Amino acid sequence: MDQAPKLFISYSWSNPEHEQWVITLATRLRESGVDAILDKWDLKEGYDSISFMEQMVTDPTITKVAIISDKTYADKADGRAGGVGTETQIISREVYEKQNQSKFVAVLPTKDESGKAYLPAYYKGRIYIDLSEPERYAENFDKLLRWIYDKPLHIKPELGEAPSFLNTSEAISLGTTALHNRLLDALRNGKQYAMGALDEYLNQFSTNMARFCLSQEEITADYESAIVGSIEKFTPARNEFIQVVIAISHYMLTKEAATKLHRFFERIQPYMRRAEGLTQWSRLQFDNFKFVIHELFLYTVAVLVKNERFDLAAELLSTPYYDAERSENGGRSTENYTVLREYMHSFEPISKQKQRLSFRADLLKERSGTSGVEFRSLMQADFILFMCAALHHDYWWPETLVYASNMYGPFEVFARAQSKSYFDKAKILLGIEKPDEIRQVLDSFKTDNRTLPQWGFSCINPAEMLGLDKLATVP
Repeated sequence: MDQAPKLFISYSWSNPEHEQWVITLATRLRESGVDAILDKWDLKEGYDSISFMEQMVTDPTITKVAIISDKTYADKADGRAGGVGTETQIISREVYEKQNQSKFVAVLPTKDESGKAYLPAYYKGRIYIDLSEPERYAENFDKLLRWIYDKPLHIKPELGEAPSFLNTSEAISLGTTALHNRLLDALRNGKQYAMGALDEYLNQFSTNMARFCLSQEEITADYESAIVGSIEKFTPARNEFIQVVIAISHYMLTKEAATKLHRFFERIQPYMRRAEGLTQWSRLQFDNFKFVIHELFLYTVAVLVKNERFDLAAELLSTPYYDAERSENGGRSTENYTVLREYMHSFEPISKQKQRLSFRADLLKERSGTSGVEFRSLMQADFILFMCAALHHDYWWPETLVYASNMYGPFEVFARAQSKSYFDKAKILLGIEKPDEIRQVLDSFKTDNRTLPQWGFSCINPAEMLGLDKLATVP
């Protein structure tokens, strides 16, 4: 069993009530496993009180000293009066001269009429623990225990490695930094030119994405390094774009922003096939674009849903995407949002080689750490895209749900949609009017040979992720 921490309690004999308060505190500490040392218990008749106090403060086996600082203590400390004055000289020297100042903390039993702490001059400006308020006594007593045991509530995370995109020798810029800053300022401050600034930013972004095109030589030499490296180099641009979508969700109250975002995805989706001006290309050459465009769309929907801009997200899901090149080549001129997620042939052998169920999902999860958006929000967006497509007789492969195959309970938006009023707001995402429409689609997976997403032996459970039985059941 670990040795109990030893704590010396320094206080003033202000009055009987205060002395009893200190004894009660010391008793509670001992009951909590702290070897609390108090003069009333440990300073016996005939002992040298000054020697006792100095030993308590300087003894290395006494790891903590609690300074019970009421008005009398603070006044005596500043005036160097009595036993408190003697202790103050010892303690203040330790506080000022020793590098490790975690041995001392002031504990407040009372405060003045204006709510200010009674503290000795040498201690002012330092953090204290406030036990003066009955309603917060238990919470702050726990804080005191954590300090004594060196078990802080908030633990500093381990230092990770620098993001890999910072180590790439050839940085690629979209040249959007100035437009990005101008746009954010316009959005946050309600400037009249905000919509025009958004147009400028998205046009520049979409045009300069061509800078990320990979050559046939790069793909032939080492396609895995070329594609993954290009995706990593795109990270700053992705994070910049996410900040724009967050600002839109907070400050743009009209649906016009959704139209701008929709046109942006229309403009960039041809990058997944070939860049303008190329006469020869390979099948893997545009897989970097397939990844980053899919990722941008996932984050866009995730942010809008998280911030409850269901109106904007629904516009992106319900409005067809026009493709002039497909139309000119005899294909369909418009497709729904599922066109923004294309299969990546390059990741199939990588998944097998690395023994991953989905290398693409793993990369999305890994990269979410630098995005400022929780991966669970991406999973929620992916599930919404899957369900919306299923409800409208189409298919969206929810890549990230490989991490949700054993998930129990609904995603946040559907958990909240137990409320009828919330369901009425959120249903626009799926383009439905009532939960029964969802039940019909889920039944079709059982009766019409439609396949639910599956990885290995794991399969998602849409009813669980929807909280289907409880949707719109609460007023």
